[in-house]
Amino acid sequence: MKEISYPIKESFYSIQGEGHYYGIAAYFIRFGGCNIKCDWCDTKESWNIKQKDFVPIHKIIANVNNNHKVRTVVITGGEPTMWNLYPLIKELKKKGYRIHIETSGSYPIKEKYVDWITISPKKIKLPIQENYKKINELKIVISDENDFFFAEKQAAYIETTNCFLFLQPEWNNTFRILPKIISYIKKNPKWRISLQIHKMLNIP
Repeated sequence: MKEISYPIKESFYSIQGEGHYYGIAAYFIRFGGCNIKCDWCDTKESWNIKQKDFVPIHKIIANVNNNHKVRTVVITGGEPTMWNLYPLIKELKKKGYRIHIETSGSYPIKEKYVDWITISPKKIKLPIQENYKKINELKIVISDENDFFFAEKQAAYIETTNCFLFLQPEWNNTFRILPKIISYIKKNPKWRISLQIHKMLNIP
């Protein structure tokens, strides 16, 4: 039987720069392919898939294992849930890794063996309703004031009180929009600020 392969654009050991787990060491696996393609995306190189991008599971696992200090693996993209992640996640869990997924939520999320799910909804293709029940972290990218209304609408779908709510400035507009985010959170303290710390530190 042919081994399963995935389109992997890059993988690396670094620091999580965003959201609830910012500051922790983590191994990132960035999948190729995206069904949304936002104008402000900072990983546009991940959108297109080439045959050479496909990597078999055993090699992906070996690359993770080569970084002996890894405890957390972050599966991101592109849009990783376009692919059947279960075989890969199952093998990673056998090795004892904690698994985080970052997704737009626009595809079904099979959460078995997944420890943390971050959904960052996009206006042009909203998350599947069922995914709001599985979410641990909602992260809304804010580029203008209209995005606050979008953030509240997304938060209203979440049924659990255990979900963390983040507003994150769009990187190219950080200093323009950040004062408005700060003011908004002071008035609506259920939200937190997420900053892209890895970019500020100039690390991957």
